[in-house]
Amino acid sequence: MLNFRITSRDLHSLARNGRLELKHGVIETPAFIVVGTRASVKAVDPRDLKEMGVQVTLANTYHLMLRPGAEAVAAQGGLHKFMGWDGPMVTDSGGFQAFSLGFAIEHGVGKMVKFFPHEGNIERPQQPTKSKLAKIDDDGITFRSHLDASLHRLTPERSIDIQEKLGADIILVLDECTSPLAGYDYTKESLARSHRWSERSFVAHKTDQALAGIVQGGAYHDLRLEAARFNAGMPFDSYAIGGSLGNSKADMWNILEWTNAILPDGKPRHLLGIGGVDDVFESVERGVDMFDCISPTRLARMGIVYLRPEAGGRPENKWRMHLNARIKADSGPIDPHCGCSTCRRYSRAYLVHLFGVGEMLGHTLTSIHNLHFMMRLFADMRAAIAAGNFADLKKFWLGK
Repeated sequence: MLNFRITSRDLHSLARNGRLELKHGVIETPAFIVVGTRASVKAVDPRDLKEMGVQVTLANTYHLMLRPGAEAVAAQGGLHKFMGWDGPMVTDSGGFQAFSLGFAIEHGVGKMVKFFPHEGNIERPQQPTKSKLAKIDDDGITFRSHLDASLHRLTPERSIDIQEKLGADIILVLDECTSPLAGYDYTKESLARSHRWSERSFVAHKTDQALAGIVQGGAYHDLRLEAARFNAGMPFDSYAIGGSLGNSKADMWNILEWTNAILPDGKPRHLLGIGGVDDVFESVERGVDMFDCISPTRLARMGIVYLRPEAGGRPENKWRMHLNARIKADSGPIDPHCGCSTCRRYSRAYLVHLFGVGEMLGHTLTSIHNLHFMMRLFADMRAAIAAGNFADLKKFWLGK
């Protein structure tokens, strides 16, 4: 089940607030989806997620297919009971692994690399860097497990079956996420294949879980328009925007404008894998409702924490600070303007100590802070849209 209604709109952009009702609860949008890849948000208890205002989590079909297996999760009552999370949940389709285990390996593009080649992030390799672990044909994807090299097959029907067994509130059709280095001809071929897979996913879907279509097409204007029209013509419950988002962030903004001008206004839109502060503001301004990204917890485990503008966070430092020897004697919190449990109880000096001696508690405390930062940012955006001053909030954060 999925019910979505727009509750307020910004008068000067496509930013909007929405209320998304799902089987396991309500999501107020714009919303940040916290990633719990293997049925766990790394280092954070679900009770802490609830306390900081997390509304929805996302789990990874590919990883759970391998361990412990969809059937094992279903036998435990589904993902919600299995991981102790009673709120809304999304599962991806496994299609991203067609990229991360395929062309990402061949092209030498890591998962955490920004997908904007013209901004100095990616250079086309002269030779493939490694052998791919995933191969795509018209019927589906064949994987070599990254764990033991065992062979696995994922088709649209199998992906839907796995996701139905996992039991998330929103599930995604199987698609191919194209590489940022893919050319026009391959992207066009891939898009046609993804559309056939979408139709097969739709036919295979039998439960009351909401089904999301995915808009692909790379950075190519005509292909993105084709993908948006195809998805808009399908009776999906919601829509996700994914794949290669261009050579620069300007390309990404164009893609969102092309896409959201066609997708139905009254259904939620989810931008896959994006969660930078500037990216979020620009995307909300262009009509995006939901985001997911591993960055808050991934950065936290690297000793990198977010700062609000009042505490020195700004575009130049990406609203981040490294917990290093420079602040090893600092008795203040990470951010004196943050109300998270970490900032209320612990000092920068203590956190530097935890990372210095390899104590796992450091991962938990910094993850709580970074996730709280994101929850507050999105709450501020929702409040600003409702109050009619979204542009002022964006200027406060981005300086423009």
